[in-house]
Amino acid sequence: MKIINDISSCSSCVYRKLLFGSLSDEEYKIINGARREYVYKRGEVIKQEGDPIDSFLYLRSGLLKLYKTNKSGKDHILSLNKPGDFISLLSIFSNSVYKYSIAALEETKVCDIELGALEEVVGLNSKFALRVLNRISNVSDEIIESQFEIRQRQVKGRIAYFLLFLSSNIYRSHEFRLPVTRREIGELISMTTENTIRTLSEFKKDGILEMDGRVIKILDMERLGSISKTG
Repeated sequence: MKIINDISSCSSCVYRKLLFGSLSDEEYKIINGARREYVYKRGEVIKQEGDPIDSFLYLRSGLLKLYKTNKSGKDHILSLNKPGDFISLLSIFSNSVYKYSIAALEETKVCDIELGALEEVVGLNSKFALRVLNRISNVSDEIIESQFEIRQRQVKGRIAYFLLFLSSNIYRSHEFRLPVTRREIGELISMTTENTIRTLSEFKKDGILEMDGRVIKILDMERLGSISKTG
C-alpha cells in the first residue's frame, strides 16, 4: 500500500456525480478534508474480515474482490468490484466490523473517507442521504441479481456468464487478461477448479475463445452468449 495524491479536491473527481453530486462547497470541504488516496498492488488485502469499519471506500481504478474465508481456510468470492463502485457501502451503517475481506486483483487506487465525515454530511444534506440509501439498494440488488444469474446455470453456462461479465462490464473488450486464477473463478461461481479448467479448455477446442496463459480472446460472442443463456 502506498499513499498518493492524484486528486486535489473531491469536487474535481470524475466519479463525484455517482454519489457526491448534490454536495455544497462546504460539504465538499468536509469530505475532502477526511479523504486519503491509496494504491494497492495485486494481492494486497485492503480490509480483513473482522477489521473495524471506520471509513468509506470507493474504487477509482483497478479491480477488487470481496470474499469470505470458511473455517477450513477456503475463500469464497462474493463479488468483483470495478472503478466507480462503492466498496463498503453495504456495511458502514449496519456493522461495526467488516463481515468480509477486500483484496486487490490488480494495481488498484482507492479513496478512503473517514466514516465520521460521511455521517456528518448525511446529517446535513437530506438529498445526499437519499442518494446514499439509493446506492445501498443498488449495490444490494446487483449482488443478489449476479448470484441468482450464476446459480441458475449449469457448469458451461456459469463460465460463459462470467466471461461475458468481464468482457462487457469490466474490460469492454473481446480480449482481456483474466484478473483471477482458475481456482478463484471456481470460488466465485461455486464450481471446482477442475471443472473450470475443463470448461475453458472445451471452449478453446470448440473455437469459442483463444487462451494464452491468462489472456483470453473471445472469438465467438454469439455462441458464448447462447451458452450463457441455455447452459
